[in-house]
Amino acid sequence: MATSSVRLAQVLAHQGGWDEMLLVAGPIVVIIALLALAKRRVDGAAADATSAAAATSAAAGKDEPGRVRDAN
Repeated sequence: MATSSVRLAQVLAHQGGWDEMLLVAGPIVVIIALLALAKRRVDGAAADATSAAAATSAAAGKDEPGRVRDAN
């Protein structure tokens, strides 16, 4: 009976390696999540800038369609 409790203590003390895996996988998952969040924010900002530029150019050309405006 004493040997089985010692064996159980050894298994619980080591945890089968899953805890070491979490020490490696945890930071990797956090970094991937942060990179995905940053990419989503950059893509959103780029889309906003593109739509704002399109709205500005469309508003500038509404007075005379078909005519190219001078830079002056």
